Amino acid sequence: MNTARKAAIITGSGTGVGAATALSLARRGYDVLINYSRSEAQARESEAACREAGANTLLVRGDVSQDADCRALAKAALQAWGRLDALVNNAGVSLFGAAAAWDALDAQAFQQVLGVNALGTFQMVRACAPHLKAARGAIVNLSSVAGSLGIGSSIPYIASKGAINAMTLHLARTLAPEIRVNAVCPAFITSRWFVDGLGQDGFDQLKARSESSTPLGRASTPEDVAEAIAWLVDGAPTVTGELIQLDAGMHLGMLGLPTPRPK
Repeated sequence: MNTARKAAIITGSGTGVGAATALSLARRGYDVLINYSRSEAQARESEAACREAGANTLLVRGDVSQDADCRALAKAALQAWGRLDALVNNAGVSLFGAAAAWDALDAQAFQQVLGVNALGTFQMVRACAPHLKAARGAIVNLSSVAGSLGIGSSIPYIASKGAINAMTLHLARTLAPEIRVNAVCPAFITSRWFVDGLGQDGFDQLKARSESSTPLGRASTPEDVAEAIAWLVDGAPTVTGELIQLDAGMHLGMLGLPTPRPK
């Protein structure tokens, strides 16, 4: 069925950045497929918010580390709307607290993180690319400063985000000119994901550090990240192959170092 509205798949869109992105695109006139693997109640809340914003929605459970689930997500969107204009690869997992504890990492744990974050991104692109080409659409991958700065919650997470960055550059070349491919690389985000991983005390400490040490003196919200993603999807027709740092300037260096200022 053809529709005048554009259509988007956002993986891991039951909570956090994914839910905020789905809502942002819904407000821009997109119909949205809400995907989740565990958080069904929150995903239903995300879907209701998108419907309230005027979008037609689909709610589809699926694990992006499984290729059959990725193909099912693409098929569901095509059957419902007859088109696919955007793919946001947001689903991700990590191992908090395992950055230095090498002995705590086994092959299964490492492969689980890579399977969702890196392999899942590739499998979703493979499932959706033919339909995105037909629409001259866009892909946005959720990376992290972990992939560009080599910092983060665990070595598997850092490795997975580095892989996403490299894939983004490769895909931007190979899928052009029909599909634009970009990635956003947030630092700390004020989302439930960080609270669950760090605990409330750890979350509060990292938030305070972000606010005191970055040039912009703030931490990103899920809505901040979603706005950047929505712009790359819907408002950046000449942008491809970019790894956009959403870190309040953290990559520029910590505050407190002497910096020449204009007089």
